Amino acid sequence: MQSDLELVSATKSFGGWHKRFRHRSEVLGCDMIFAVYLPPQAEQGDSLPVLYWLSGLTCTDENFMQKAGALKLAAELGLVIVAPDTSPRGEGVADDPDGAYDFGLGAGFYVNATQQPWARHYQMYDYVVHELPALVEASFPVSTRRSISGHSMGGHGALVCALKNPGRYRSVSAFAPISNPINCPWGHKAFGGYLGNERELWKEWDACELIASATEKLPLLVDQGEADNFLTEQLMPEALKLAAAQAAHPLALRRQPGYDHSYYFIASFIDDHLRHHAKALGRL
Repeated sequence: MQSDLELVSATKSFGGWHKRFRHRSEVLGCDMIFAVYLPPQAEQGDSLPVLYWLSGLTCTDENFMQKAGALKLAAELGLVIVAPDTSPRGEGVADDPDGAYDFGLGAGFYVNATQQPWARHYQMYDYVVHELPALVEASFPVSTRRSISGHSMGGHGALVCALKNPGRYRSVSAFAPISNPINCPWGHKAFGGYLGNERELWKEWDACELIASATEKLPLLVDQGEADNFLTEQLMPEALKLAAAQAAHPLALRRQPGYDHSYYFIASFIDDHLRHHAKALGRL
């Protein structure tokens, strides 16, 4: 399936390779670009585990790879990292009519849209859970040992993907996730647009709701900066803490004084998350 991929760029880093590929997504009905970091062990023919990283609002595949400072330790641990884009792109893909940053392009919210015109392309959940991993596993020296992490909107996506798919991921973590989107403004806008006005259906995409019925108690590692401008109104980590406590679901919620919502925050704690995943994936 390597022939289905068009190499956009390749950059040597810490003995491995950061590569960007373009491919045709049948699920999204458009061309997509994703990034993959292949550590040095990939050139030895090892079948390596993969950490999928889901980025936040306005981001592309590039933000995490350039700003998180994750590649050095990933090279040491032998972890492949895959970073998809945050929404479908291209001509004919619907966008917010007002050009807002929190809906449409760059803001797919990792759900499967049911409302038009969004349903035609905005099937980001199926893309990151099924189509992209199938492509990665057919094209690179990787195994089916997967973990997932993300930031903000991507933290929401990581939690939801793991909670909805018992057995698919070995571990999950998040930085400043949108923990309870059915009760915050970002979630109201995104879910109302992509999923319609039937709020009962929104619960299928809310980590706090999914924890209550989760059949797998995969431990959740969450870091949250206490100086995050979005903390109270949008992110609502206390709702996640309460939901986990009520369901006896293991959660390590680490409140980090002084840290904001930026990649400075992510870079400060990314090593902890990489080791969390490496342990679950058998690399430690």
